[in-house]
Amino acid sequence: MKIAVAGASGRAGSEITKELSRRGHAVTAIARNPEKIAGLPNVTPTKGDVLDQAGLTKLWTGHDVAISSVHFLASDPHKLIGAAKDSKVGRYLVVGGAGSLEVAPGVKLVTTPGFPAQYKAEAEAGGVFLDLLQQEKDLNWTFISPSALFVEEARTGKFRLGTDQLLADANGKSWISFADYAIALADEIEKPAHLRQRFTVGY
Repeated sequence: MKIAVAGASGRAGSEITKELSRRGHAVTAIARNPEKIAGLPNVTPTKGDVLDQAGLTKLWTGHDVAISSVHFLASDPHKLIGAAKDSKVGRYLVVGGAGSLEVAPGVKLVTTPGFPAQYKAEAEAGGVFLDLLQQEKDLNWTFISPSALFVEEARTGKFRLGTDQLLADANGKSWISFADYAIALADEIEKPAHLRQRFTVGY
């Protein structure tokens, strides 16, 4: 498939790009500084700005799938959703956040007392993005939330999927590596199971 990744030089975006390359997809890897994108088979580093809706629309046009892997506070969900719709991509996947996941019925992680203050604004912005997607009638979107800790760890290929509830292991730790998250995202592209839905991945 032809897949465009916005934010391809970031920690999640670079692992997603690597995973898609490994699987033989043709990837347009978009970043403000494309020289930071690693040279990989089937990957075309491309300069782009996620705040430029018209430019992003042009870059995404002709792709089967578009992915945005960018900080919520450094982007505009209206422009990203607009570019996804205007480019007429078949699917739009968003690297989401954990803050909007529930830790109990009706209780979101971002509202809990122990949630780190420095991440609260970013997490709340992610929740706004998800709310906007859920109002879309025509866009074929998927919002993929990592677990509470999104970390640099080995690629294991072993993880669990959930829906709107935060996943945690037997010790209460909620985490996922960028590499294993990338596997779950690539699996979703190749075998769609969560159309117009949010899902989460964790150990």
